[in-house]
Amino acid sequence: MRLRQTAVAAALLGVLCVPAHADDARDISRDVLAPDDGWAAAEGGTTGGAAADDAHVHTVTDRAGLVRALDAGSDTPKIIKVAGTIDADTDDSGHHLDCADHAADGYGLKKYLAAYDPRTWGSARPSGPQEEARQASAARQAERVVLPVGSNTTIVGLGSKAVLKGGDLQIKDAGNVIVRNLELRDAYDCFPVWQPNTGGLGDWKTAYDTLSLTGATHVWIDHVTASDKGHPDAAEPSYFARNYLRHDGLMDITGGSDLVTVSWSRFTDHDKAMLIGNSDSATGDRGRLRVTLHHNQFESVVQRAPRVRFGQVHVYDNRYVVPEGAEYRYSLGVSTESAIYAENNAFHTPSHVEAADLVKSWNGSALHQSGTLFNGYPVDLLALHNAYNSGSERDLTADVGWTPTLHGKIDSAAVADREVAGGAGAGRIP
Repeated sequence: MRLRQTAVAAALLGVLCVPAHADDARDISRDVLAPDDGWAAAEGGTTGGAAADDAHVHTVTDRAGLVRALDAGSDTPKIIKVAGTIDADTDDSGHHLDCADHAADGYGLKKYLAAYDPRTWGSARPSGPQEEARQASAARQAERVVLPVGSNTTIVGLGSKAVLKGGDLQIKDAGNVIVRNLELRDAYDCFPVWQPNTGGLGDWKTAYDTLSLTGATHVWIDHVTASDKGHPDAAEPSYFARNYLRHDGLMDITGGSDLVTVSWSRFTDHDKAMLIGNSDSATGDRGRLRVTLHHNQFESVVQRAPRVRFGQVHVYDNRYVVPEGAEYRYSLGVSTESAIYAENNAFHTPSHVEAADLVKSWNGSALHQSGTLFNGYPVDLLALHNAYNSGSERDLTADVGWTPTLHGKIDSAAVADREVAGGAGAGRIP
């Protein structure tokens, strides 16, 4: 009777300190990264919250419970099991909040657009009452949707339908973190900022990723599905002749993050999927940003799958799918001092996308590629890039200065293509 009363009381708090969801095939919460599974296996490996005592093993069913379990990003070993769908953008009572609920006094989109119309405002950075009101509104939303993840933490979804929507899981200046078997959906920014000088024509800048790593080390992301599901940017209006973006990246790895493995995950229905290294001037990233991406699917992704600066990034056995009619720019972005080692990846595209479109370079110098399949045919991405380079960038060499040693079996692109199609994403852990 006492055990039952304890469980009921915990349920009312949104934190269930009990094991096993009914449809959980096996308990994966204390799994650790295999000793050869990519960069996150280096220098001591990644164990997440495997050392957590029973008092720090939680099953959460709502935002309030998740926040308590995260413990303000503490370093205490902890295991957090997500059951069902959690909406991060809710109040303390669990009621969903919309953009109007976050808006500070004085803010209004029509007022903001009128204040910073380039025809009257010009190219200066927005300032004054409306920008201040936007910032205050954005801060109010961030208080609800930004979820700090501390060191020595494992977050796992229970069963096949665990979802966190509207949130930004932030692994910032933390290490030894595992996130698995979880759908991350729609990190929606209510208050984008207008940046007049971005890209020459100006653009809207948004704040949130579904998962962001900043100064993070030893992180394993596995069987995660990330998307804009529910609020595609393509459905948003245009202001100042630019799409009013509501989403940033799906998963960005920046700020000197290091020793990261992303495996068997699905990134879909998004523009800029994954940025590794956020600035050409961030020279402190040299020697860091070591990332392994394997057995992931990038589907209906316009660009950045990934775009890399500085890092040694192993990209193998991944599957890329561009649907008919979808917007597409490139997949592999070769930027300042990047060292991408790409092997045995498979690409599926419609006829308007050519193999030479798959790689884009901004001040890059090298790309290793081998074993690539393009619509079922072997291609040499490096040779194609150099042959069709418009001259705006220098040709890339094949020597990236390193050879990966930490990895499991590397299958052919054809084999990986089939396995990833059926096995990547949340709810698909064998």
